[in-house]
Amino acid sequence: MSLSLARRHLLGSAMVFGLAAALPGQTPRAQGATDPGATDPNDWPTVLARARGQTVHWAAWSGDDKINRHIAWIGDQVSARFGVTLRHLKVADISEVITRLLAERAAGRRDDGGRVDLLWINGENFATAKRSGLLYGPFATSLPHWRFVDPAATPSVISDFTLPTEGYESPWGLSQFTLAYDSARVPAPPTRITALGDWIRAHPGRFTHPAPPDFLGSTFLKQVLHDLTPDPAVLARPVADADFDAVSAPLWAWLADTRPHLWRGGQDFPASGPDLRRLLADGEVDWYFSFHPADASSAIAQGLAPPTVRTVMFEGGMLGNSHFVAIPATAPGKAGALVVADFLLSPDAQIEKLRPDVWGDDTVLSMDRLSANDRARFAAVPLGPATLPLDARPPALPEPHPSWTTALEAEWLRHYGSGG
Repeated sequence: MSLSLARRHLLGSAMVFGLAAALPGQTPRAQGATDPGATDPNDWPTVLARARGQTVHWAAWSGDDKINRHIAWIGDQVSARFGVTLRHLKVADISEVITRLLAERAAGRRDDGGRVDLLWINGENFATAKRSGLLYGPFATSLPHWRFVDPAATPSVISDFTLPTEGYESPWGLSQFTLAYDSARVPAPPTRITALGDWIRAHPGRFTHPAPPDFLGSTFLKQVLHDLTPDPAVLARPVADADFDAVSAPLWAWLADTRPHLWRGGQDFPASGPDLRRLLADGEVDWYFSFHPADASSAIAQGLAPPTVRTVMFEGGMLGNSHFVAIPATAPGKAGALVVADFLLSPDAQIEKLRPDVWGDDTVLSMDRLSANDRARFAAVPLGPATLPLDARPPALPEPHPSWTTALEAEWLRHYGSGG
């Protein structure tokens, strides 16, 4: 178990009981029993036939209401189109479910004896799951809608935080770290991390960030680290291969220099990105973060942020990645999970997700591989007033090796404690 997962062990243990309570009618099949839901993903007619009537329990982060509503829409679609019932198992952190799957593996549970059929996953959680043999596959490149994905043009769809996915994850959306700000208060936003530090010191109390291990808080640390590290290439290798103290020293110096000027003097931190967005909406701070370039436009459309909010990215690039779904090796409804994963790659689902009033999540599909009609449908989606056009965005920087996330989160706790 990684250090990050170990820190969340108690929360994960609670999730074991929570999942069991959520599925009272499901009795795990005996180890070695035939799995009626599993089949060759290359035999799609059989997958569709076996999926009909199955219930897919999808463990997914539930910290954003608009994403929860979109998952409910997906459920309506797969029910109407394929006869699959989708249940959203709402979790605060997918590491909770990885803890459960590790417990199932330790108890000797195999085949279809689990309680989760689909995971929204990436990064260190994928690294742990893949290393521990928790995932079913490979399956992703056999999905019918994979033909619309172009890994050569978008390498992150087959690489998760530097780790090859090898077909054990199917991409669902593209993300790039984005800073949103209230242009009524910040007329000229900084475009480099050093300039942001200057702005924070000149505007005490108007900036903060979620505390790690919240994924946006950890991403902020990684972005600062990348921008201040003389050789960012070192971040692509396992942290054990580097001098962690020397590489990360500029990050801790930057944080120490800016912390006294943060919201509440750096003594308290919001729990998540949505919580930080609420602070901006309430006028307490002038900035919030997202991993979705259209999140600010989506927030404006939903009345969750003032209409003066705009977005900025640093000139040298912003961290970007794909987020994925994976199927546990113990999933009882593998055929249904395959059908849901494939629907997530369909133009219909990707267009719906792109809409700012729905989510504003970038598509993983390649326009060059779509029909003229589908390209026109994508082009017709209004991205909203706060969304940077694709041609105005800096490069998407590769995520560091997952071990850097674990090390940075542990070092954050050592520096600042669990309360930040």
